[in-house]
Amino acid sequence: MAQVGIVMGSDSDMPVMAKAAEVLDELGVSYEMRIISAHREPETFFDYAKTAEEKGFKVLIAGAGMAAHLPGMCAAIFPMPVIGIPMHTTSLGGRDSLYSIVQMPSGIPVATVAINGGANAGILAAKILAVSDKELLKRLKDYSCSLKESVQAKDEKLQETGYKNYTK
Repeated sequence: MAQVGIVMGSDSDMPVMAKAAEVLDELGVSYEMRIISAHREPETFFDYAKTAEEKGFKVLIAGAGMAAHLPGMCAAIFPMPVIGIPMHTTSLGGRDSLYSIVQMPSGIPVATVAINGGANAGILAAKILAVSDKELLKRLKDYSCSLKESVQAKDEKLQETGYKNYTK
C-alpha cells in the first residue's frame, strides 16, 4: 500500500514531480503517482482526494501550475499533510503558483517547497512519515550524510584543480 500520493494536473509537471518520486524511491517510501485535473475532471479529482485516506496515503504531494488549485483543494478534502510544489510558469515565473499555495485560508494549511522543488517535497514527505518510522529516519540520516559527502568531494576537487579547471 502506498504511503504517499503524488498528483499533478498536467504531464507538463512531470519533470518536477518525478524528482519527488526519485527521492521517495531512494528512501524506500511507497507512492502512487497520478495526473488528475481538478478543473477538467472535477469528479475524478474529488474521488481521488476523498479516498486517499482509505487507500492508506499519509501524505499528499500536489503540483500547482498556473491555476494552482490542486494543493489547496487536496488540503480541503484530505485530513493529513499536503505538500504543494509551485511550478515555474512562463508568465509569472511561478510566483503566482507560490502565492496561491502559501495563501490558503485559515484551517486549510499546505506545506510549501520552493518553485520546482520536487526533490524537497519528497524529502519533506519522508520526514513527515519518519516521525513514526525509525527505519525511515535512519535512511533519511544516511541520505543527509550522502549530501554532506557530495559537497565535501566537490570542495576537494575545487582545491585540487582550482576554479579555472573545475568544470573542465
